[in-house]
Amino acid sequence: MAAVKQLNPKAEVARAAQALDLNISAAMGLQDVLRTNLGPKGTMKMLVSGAGDIKITKDGNVLLHEMQIQHPTASLIARVATAQDDITGDGTTSNVLIIGELLKQAKVYISDGLHPRVAAEGFDLAKKKALEVLDAMSIKKNSRDDLINIARTSLRTKVKGAVADLLTECIVDAVLAIKKEGEPLDLHMVEMMSMEHKTEMDTKLIKGLVMDHGARHPDMPKKVTDAFILTCNVSLEYEKSEVNSSFFYKSAEEREKLVKAERAFCDEKVQQIIDLKRQVCGDSDKGFVVINQKGVDPNSLDALAREGIVALRRAKRRNMERIVLACGGTAMNSFDDLKPEHLGHAGLFYEHVLGDDKFTFIEECDNPQSVTILIKGPNKHTITQIKDAARDGLRAVKNAMEDERVVPGAGAFEIAVYQALQQYKNEVRGKARLGVEAFAEAMLIIPKCLAQNSGHDAQDCLVTLLQEYSGVERPVGLDLTSGEAMYPAEAGILDNYCVKKQLLNSCTVISSNLLIVDEVMRAGMSSLKG
Repeated sequence: MAAVKQLNPKAEVARAAQALDLNISAAMGLQDVLRTNLGPKGTMKMLVSGAGDIKITKDGNVLLHEMQIQHPTASLIARVATAQDDITGDGTTSNVLIIGELLKQAKVYISDGLHPRVAAEGFDLAKKKALEVLDAMSIKKNSRDDLINIARTSLRTKVKGAVADLLTECIVDAVLAIKKEGEPLDLHMVEMMSMEHKTEMDTKLIKGLVMDHGARHPDMPKKVTDAFILTCNVSLEYEKSEVNSSFFYKSAEEREKLVKAERAFCDEKVQQIIDLKRQVCGDSDKGFVVINQKGVDPNSLDALAREGIVALRRAKRRNMERIVLACGGTAMNSFDDLKPEHLGHAGLFYEHVLGDDKFTFIEECDNPQSVTILIKGPNKHTITQIKDAARDGLRAVKNAMEDERVVPGAGAFEIAVYQALQQYKNEVRGKARLGVEAFAEAMLIIPKCLAQNSGHDAQDCLVTLLQEYSGVERPVGLDLTSGEAMYPAEAGILDNYCVKKQLLNSCTVISSNLLIVDEVMRAGMSSLKG
């Protein structure tokens, strides 16, 4: 009788073989859900929420976040896989597949009497060897064409081919625009704005900024060219004092004076903007735009409109940082020392009205270091799908730039690891070699699933790949269209180095931990059925 039963008679305990079966069945159950999603030919999943909202996706990260997983082991694996996405931006589905397959292969040997701890030691040896293979296979590449290949490989597993190819160009150009020499990449400087309008093929990169609000006065121009941009965080409306205060007056004249003094407080600031506009624009057709983080009252808007100045109020704080990076200039917190050099510049500034929504476009900037990917689509779920894919694409390009090396995709790495481990197991003494064997077999789940999801026979494809690799000793991947072997590095199918490295580390650790669990306790009434 388990000791915990004496402490809590209601506790449920799964011991030894039962605990192992519980963990392995959970891992294999989650693997079965996600295996059809892998690769560019993978299928979609439709998630329906309690309120009836529908989400159609093949992104493993979105699925694992949205699915309600109640089994404790499956929930643990899902958290590991989503952590992989948080760290590297990709590899969620592969993570679940490899963990499930490692446990499945280990189960074969454990049922024949191999101790789980020995299997875990074999996994650890195999992981070290696999990391050596990864380093040997990685290719030093960092040109624009290589980044396009990386982004395309990542995006084609999330959205259909035509949209992936369109997004690829946008994403690579966006990352190259915001890149600064010697500084880490900040992907927050790529704004993602969505418009429920036209089709997904109208998605484009704006080398400037798009804001989701417009000018607040009907007489202000809707479009200005060759515009000076003043970015500020100054209140152009009368505000109450922060402490409670009151004014006393004896007559109507004193009240009038008080109102005039209040008004003069705002009018002085507005006049400073108007004077600057006259100074820099003179009699020319140049435009002048004020983008303010705080409020602008109707009287101030009226005065600015009479001068032909476009004013936007209550801009988001993140946009204030981006405007300065896109257009140049300085974000002003006071108008006391306002000078022409504090202004930014944009070649085109215009407002686009879509139904009840207004969008403001700032384009044709001289050297934008903040850009916007404008995502269009006919409905919300298309836009959400493209947004998730674009986020992963940005991370893939960032990873490639930071790693400065890539790995051939299309299952080539897994085939190379399998072959390397088959030779390496002969060097391993004792039963740990069975753990190495299990690890090698588990790695083949990736090419197997790629073949199955493309409608080919998994065993035929595997045999073809292994024969081809044995003959040439260079990375060989699977051509999903024909089911034949091909050279992914030449075809431009490239994966991120850091994604593969993270996969090997996290999958091995979690699989080993789950294998050496010999008792699962739940001190409650609900069942532990696996």
